[in-house]
Amino acid sequence: MMQRLSLFNFPVDPLDLEGVVERLEGWMGSFDPHTVITLNPEIVIQAEEEDAELAQVIRAADLVSADGVGIVWAVKKMLDVDLPGRASGIDIVTRLMERQGANLRVFFLGGKPGIAELAARNSSEKYGVQIAGFDHGYFKDDGNEDLKLAEKIRAAYPHLLITSLGAGRQEKFNHRHRNRLKVPIMIGAGGTLDVLSGTVERAPEWTQKMKVEWAYRILGDRKRWNRFPRLMKFAMRVQNAKPIEKK
Repeated sequence: MMQRLSLFNFPVDPLDLEGVVERLEGWMGSFDPHTVITLNPEIVIQAEEEDAELAQVIRAADLVSADGVGIVWAVKKMLDVDLPGRASGIDIVTRLMERQGANLRVFFLGGKPGIAELAARNSSEKYGVQIAGFDHGYFKDDGNEDLKLAEKIRAAYPHLLITSLGAGRQEKFNHRHRNRLKVPIMIGAGGTLDVLSGTVERAPEWTQKMKVEWAYRILGDRKRWNRFPRLMKFAMRVQNAKPIEKK
């Protein structure tokens, strides 16, 4: 197995989807907490240029997967390494639930009121997972509401915590409370709960196969248009970066 890579001083674990899920399955029976981050171009720019705390959180993560073709392309161009594949948050979560079914206890956190509950019910019906609990993402990170929520999650004893609070906030929540939560697998998974709840559909399968899912989402949703500058900035940085010479 290849060693962990470093892209713009951020870690990337050279694992495909199956490799990621197998590692998570190895953590399921552990009493140690583990954080998972799905790295994409937007979060790289966000962490490096706008959010020093997020940068530290990414570097401290137990597993960092390549979420999207942008990271795969950057690793190839800058490090001359062919990653075995990509692993997005929604794919990691659904594949783990498919493989583990009733063996997996899941806590669903995030979204508007009602979304996490609907995602939990649908996941239980489709994959047979146990519902450890659910809660919405409308709480304050003020040391009061977030602490109460962390205690609620810990008391539910999930194997997996899906945290869908938006890029940055979800990763910080998992890292900040990891020792209090004691959850074996904590993953920041963006809009995963919206998809699991059925309120948002994934991009068509052809966009995933052609590796243009990111473009389809941005062009089809005006709310995502403000993310485009980060994508362009990442692309320019990779294009202008000097490749690392192999010894």
